[in-house]
Order: sequence, then C-alpha cells, then structure tokens
Amino acid sequence: MPYYRAVGEVPAKRHLRGAFEELVGEEGFSGASSLLYHRNSPSALLAVDALESGRPALQPNHPLSPRHLQTAKLADTADPVTGRHILAGTPTCTLAWWSGGAGTSPLYRDATGDTLAYLQQGTMRLETAFGHLALSPGDYAVIPAGAVHRFVSTGPASLLLIEAHGGHVDIPARYLTAGGQLREGAPYSERDIRAPRPSSGARLRGPVEVLVRTRAGLTRHVMAHHPFDVVGWDGCAYPWAINILDFEPVTGRIHQPPPVHQTFQGPRFVVCSFVPRPYDFEPGALKIPYHHANVDSDEVLFYSRGDFMSRAGAGINAGSMTLHPAGFTHGPQPGALERSASQDGTEEVAVMIDTFDPLGLSEPARQAEDPTYWGSWAS
Repeated sequence: MPYYRAVGEVPAKRHLRGAFEELVGEEGFSGASSLLYHRNSPSALLAVDALESGRPALQPNHPLSPRHLQTAKLADTADPVTGRHILAGTPTCTLAWWSGGAGTSPLYRDATGDTLAYLQQGTMRLETAFGHLALSPGDYAVIPAGAVHRFVSTGPASLLLIEAHGGHVDIPARYLTAGGQLREGAPYSERDIRAPRPSSGARLRGPVEVLVRTRAGLTRHVMAHHPFDVVGWDGCAYPWAINILDFEPVTGRIHQPPPVHQTFQGPRFVVCSFVPRPYDFEPGALKIPYHHANVDSDEVLFYSRGDFMSRAGAGINAGSMTLHPAGFTHGPQPGALERSASQDGTEEVAVMIDTFDPLGLSEPARQAEDPTYWGSWAS
C-alpha cells in the first residue's frame, strides 16, 4: 500500500452530498481505500453483454522440464488488453506478454485482483480514473483491482504483465513500519514512488464501453458516463509506478540469496528485481548463483537487458523468459564460474517471479519455446 494522497477537489469531510462519491476499497471496508469524486454517476449502466474470454487453457508442465520462452516469437497485437498473450499461470497468478505499435487499448477493469505491468520497451501512458502515469522502459506500474484503465502507446512497445487473482500486489511487509512507512534500509522509498498526475476529464463524454474481467470470464459494460470524469480523490489505494533502477541492491562478502531482491509480494507469489550491482568481495567467493533446487516454488526469470553471464551460451537474450520448476536443480551455465572470476560486477537487469503453486503453460508459450533449452547445462 503506498502512502496517503489527496488530488484535486476533495470535500473537507467524507460522505457529504455533492459530487458522486465512489469508494474503491480492498478487503471489504477494512483494507486500503480511496474515495473518488465523479461529475456523474459511475454506476449508470446502459447495456451488459458476455464476451468470449479469449484465454487459452493452461496445461501442466509435464514432462517436468526447464523452459525457455522467446517472446520475440510472439506476434504483435493491437493492444495490451485484448491482445496480451497468456503464457503461464497458477490459481493466483497469470503471466502474460504484449508487444505492438502505437495505439490505445479499450477501457478495462480487472476485478480478479491487481495487475503489475513491467514496460520492457517503448513509452506508454497509463490512463486511469485517478489520473495518468507516464511509463518508460524499466517502469513497474501497479494497477489496483477494479481500477478502470487503458494503455496508450506512442510507438513500438512491449509489456510483461503479472496478474494477481484473489489478492493484491503490495510492498513486502518487512520493508514497512507498523504505521506503513517504508523503513530505513528498505531497497526503495516513498520518493521513488510515482503517483498518477491529474488529468482533466471535462471533455470526456459517454456512453462508453468498459471491459470487465471476473473469474467467470469477460463482460462488456456500456456506461452512460465516462469513468474518468473525476474532479478529485484521496486515499491509499491508487495506481503507482517505480522504475526497476530505483531498486537499491544488497551485496555482501558472499553471495546473497534471492529474497534480498524482493520488490513486491502477491497472493502466493513474489516479484524480485535484479539490477546492476558489485559482485561479492570475499576472496574466493562464488560470484554467480550457485546450483539450487526450488522445493516449494516455480521460478520465472524475465531477462530485460544487460549481460546475462551466468547463462551465457544458453541462448538467453533480452526478452527471454525462463521457467525453472520445482523438482529441477538449476544453476550457472558451464564455464560461467570461470568467466566470473575476473569480473567486479554484473550489469544485468531482470525480473524474477516465484510462484508457490506449479505454473501451467499455454499453447502460445509452448510455440515460443526453445525446445533445446533443457539440455543447455550439458553443453
């Protein structure tokens, strides 16, 4: 939960007559919330239609194997809402990819949980009822469940999308004080968090369509009024962004385990950020990840940019996504240990998602797979 903000015209007291007040609240009325003040009723529906989900079935990772998905093999599509490629998922988390050109997505509301979007390439504008966020490469954007939004791309762009189901994407609890402030020693602070900039909805008119996703599927709502007709809002539940390079890495005399890179927590998954950092400085220290087995989790690593020395020679490039499942021991590429001995640091940028349920795979994911990856440790 980010810190409290008040934007635009907000009454001195809550729940007074005037503008149309909308509560956006988590965990019933007991979690983080915001109050939005609309010019018109945000509940005025003109039509409701069921739509085809358009989502592929997910199949178990069987036979159990490490996977390398090459996102460059996935076709560009019109927009990140209707055109995202569903790649893998669990009951509480879906991983998707989108790439395409300039354009504007439909208005969209995901009622199943928060969305974490990571911009790999290009520039985008995330427009919401709370205002807009300008996104650049390396930006994470947290979109709360139920928040109507749309993506506007100004040219070629690509996004990694992590959908949380039945929960929220939060700042890890261990980084926060009892009062909710980011602690001294946390890897980022409130100064790194960007909130939406106010947008004027004065010229927005209805009727307008909003696509709504629930666990039952996809619905089209035709609203009498545009949901962005907000004159002000306040609270602690709103879209926010932070750049991956604002994450401060932890280093030590010997190799530090992945939890020191944790950036977000979700329902039965965590997200970590790997950014440029000095290598471990104990003489003889193992500078690259040691072989390890994920006993309780599947590990996905999205390679954003830089030098991926520990997997050099395995076909890993920017845009690669690897899955190392529970039940498989993985580690550095043969020769990586020797190459790392003379290096002082790493320049890689990567996003890691650990899920605590097995990831199922879609047919598009299998079509984007490097079928030889499982043998890369033997070469």
